[in-house]
Amino acid sequence: MKAVRVHEVGGPDVLRYEDIAVPTPGPGQALVKIEAIGLNFIDCYFRAGLYKVPLPFTPGNEGAGTVAAVAPDVTAVKAGDRVSYAPVIGSYAEYQVVSADKLVPVPASVNFRTAAAVTLQGMTAQYLACSTYPLKPGDTCLIHAGAGGVGQLLIQVAKMRGARVFATVSTKEKAALARQAGADEVILYSEQDFEAEVMRLTGGKGVNVVYDSVAKTTFDKSLNCLGLRGMLALFGQSSGPVPPLEVSRLAKNSLFLTRPGLGQYTATREKLLQRAADVFGWIQAGKLKVRISQTLPLKDAPEAHRLLEGRKTTGKVLLIP
Repeated sequence: MKAVRVHEVGGPDVLRYEDIAVPTPGPGQALVKIEAIGLNFIDCYFRAGLYKVPLPFTPGNEGAGTVAAVAPDVTAVKAGDRVSYAPVIGSYAEYQVVSADKLVPVPASVNFRTAAAVTLQGMTAQYLACSTYPLKPGDTCLIHAGAGGVGQLLIQVAKMRGARVFATVSTKEKAALARQAGADEVILYSEQDFEAEVMRLTGGKGVNVVYDSVAKTTFDKSLNCLGLRGMLALFGQSSGPVPPLEVSRLAKNSLFLTRPGLGQYTATREKLLQRAADVFGWIQAGKLKVRISQTLPLKDAPEAHRLLEGRKTTGKVLLIP
């Protein structure tokens, strides 16, 4: 089968399109024939060596397809089932062996490309808005990268829960996408100081929560945007990691700081299925719209990474085996 492999960490050029053997499922595992692969910024972290895994490895944390085979002890899924999964590293391939308890059923009305576009990022939006800081009517939130894959989904979930949503974007084109997703206020950080705008728009009170996937370049002002007992949920670091923090800075408004990850919020199969069911249910009900901005062949994974890191994407990017 064809797969993308990383033999040494570095830039997008280290992604090599190669022939490798089709894996065989071991105890508790299923073999998935992958139809669509979701691209996520965390893939770049693994490729660059920011997150460490043994070399060589196959990158990718999200996929959707059909179960091709299962180990004899597997009962959670069977051959022929439509499934998706995240976060499980190794999806940049035509086939992948996955622990059966990490697979979620994909409804017949949801196509594989939509499933691959929404499993990781949709469940991320779900846990952030429903569990990390459970938004309720009257709450205010700031969402960075509002035109990105998670950003557009998170805006929609936040509005479902009754929050007033502020979103930051870099261009007028991206501002239009954030507004389409439902953002109440869109701030062009390339032209405006987002901290000053948030404080102006909230009458100096600040927001209840900031959902920040950017980190290094936004962190300080994100903290300053928080109101009394507000929370900063730092769930990514597309601009680089945050420098060491003097914890006493949180004392200003008795602030909360958390660094959540999808793996911990789907640590049990019960939670995994619950979050996935919410996301697919919202799609089926027409409440959650998924924007797929680009699809590329799997062999073009280096170009896909360049687009993502160059902030040239507005929504989800998929790789197709």
